[in-house]
Amino acid sequence: MNGWLLAAGITALAVAAVHVVAGHRDVVSPLLSCGLADEPKRVLHAVWHMVSVDLLLSGLGLLYLAVANGTPGTGLVAWFVAAHFVAYAAAFLVVTLSVGWPGPLLRLPQWILLLPVAFLAAAGAA
Repeated sequence: MNGWLLAAGITALAVAAVHVVAGHRDVVSPLLSCGLADEPKRVLHAVWHMVSVDLLLSGLGLLYLAVANGTPGTGLVAWFVAAHFVAYAAAFLVVTLSVGWPGPLLRLPQWILLLPVAFLAAAGAA
């Protein structure tokens, strides 16, 4: 068993849970009740669900990789998941820093949840 990948999987599943609970309260509910046209509103709603599924499948995949440690391709897939979470974190940082908010790093703190998964997955892949 690969402890790093196990920790990454558990952390990713926790991130998925936070995304579903807090994201629904703080993002989805206000989005669905705003005056945005129906088509873009529903596209954004679908994208939120896609991210929910992606986070869940990534967490489950990391748990599988932890158990299947040593199987050919495990390291490559773990590196891919690590890169995936780095890219998600980078997207939040770029968007947050490009707005010009004071104290921007905590306005959209999702990157703080995403980077630990990336680091743990990378450690398990190495």
